[in-house]
Amino acid sequence: MIHRQLVNVWAPFADEGKETVKKTGSAVLPAVFSTGIRPDIVNFVHTGMNKNRRQGQAVKYNAGMRHSAESWGTGRAVARIPRVSGSGTQRSGQAAFGNQCRKGRMFAPLRIWRRWHRRTNIRQKRYATATSLAASAILPLVQARGHRVDRVPELPLVVENSAEKIERTKEAVRFLRSVGAYPDVKKVVDSMTLRAGRGKARNRRYRTRRGPLVVYSGANVPLIRALRNVPGVETIHVSRMNLLQLAPGGHVGRFIIWTEGAFKELNNIFGTFKRAGNQKKGYNLPKSVVSNPDLSRVINSNEIQSALRPVKRSSSRFSQKKNPLNNEKAMDRLNPNARLVREAARKANEANRKKREDLIKGKKGLTADQKKVAKQRTADSRKWIQGSNANLAATHQASKDLDLHLKKLERQIE
Repeated sequence: MIHRQLVNVWAPFADEGKETVKKTGSAVLPAVFSTGIRPDIVNFVHTGMNKNRRQGQAVKYNAGMRHSAESWGTGRAVARIPRVSGSGTQRSGQAAFGNQCRKGRMFAPLRIWRRWHRRTNIRQKRYATATSLAASAILPLVQARGHRVDRVPELPLVVENSAEKIERTKEAVRFLRSVGAYPDVKKVVDSMTLRAGRGKARNRRYRTRRGPLVVYSGANVPLIRALRNVPGVETIHVSRMNLLQLAPGGHVGRFIIWTEGAFKELNNIFGTFKRAGNQKKGYNLPKSVVSNPDLSRVINSNEIQSALRPVKRSSSRFSQKKNPLNNEKAMDRLNPNARLVREAARKANEANRKKREDLIKGKKGLTADQKKVAKQRTADSRKWIQGSNANLAATHQASKDLDLHLKKLERQIE
């Protein structure tokens, strides 16, 4: 929303032969331009209104069902889907009618009695129109929508009523050049592309961007015919403004050129925040819930801060319970002697480690004579073990021989 009081009125063709403008007066800014910006409402209403122009479409009521087909029933080891009758052709005996069949109907065929249109609340439509008009006066929103308005003297752009009398297209182009709106028209010309899909064959072969929207207030205005052949430029009467043109695609910020009469008529149409308009009976512009949208400033204001409760400083803090078996500090608090036990165990471990190291160093540091004596002892030990093993083997063999001799004697006695 904008909060200016006056808007300049510009006269095109200020100098003869030059495409310039000049301020000729001012107009009071209508209250509709102070409406809050609500893109969500605009998008919702635009979606519903855009569906109201659709034409019902469906498949033919008997598509896929025009076959002389009948089910063969059970007992023939085939599915019970209807099959085409006849003989002598490849088609006979093939399945028909089902959505899984070749040349069959589709599943749940489209019908024309679908809910094509949407009813929208009239107050929502009026709110969406009002917020679209308010957004058209905000330069960042207009530029964000893609309009080329760098050469436009100001927004909202209001021109004299004499512009409605332009009859020729070349004069209309000069008018657009003088107010700085022709770069937006040039953008439309450069944006023409071939449409993708079947729309190329349905009388909508090309796609272009949207250009300026000229709002007039008179009757039988020649400017309509003059701008009819300029790409992207649309005209609309101030009493018949349509959201589909004010916010194409559901996006606010359309570049609008107002004539002075149409601009001054807005208060009679939409009214103000205190009184209703003449055309929309009993309708007042919606007021904002908050007058200051800066929430951080509102929260930090003296009025809000004085009503708040003080911050609680002495809040109870919960400590985590620790396991003494895993946490040394917790164990020391429970058992002060635990630290001495750990220290004694550490010292004992250190002493044992040094003892092992000294032992390993002692083994590695033997002299040549000591190594010879140790080697001789090892050899003697091996010989004694081998001799013991030989004696055991001889004893085992003697026991075997004795056993055989006893068995022979038993046979002789028998």
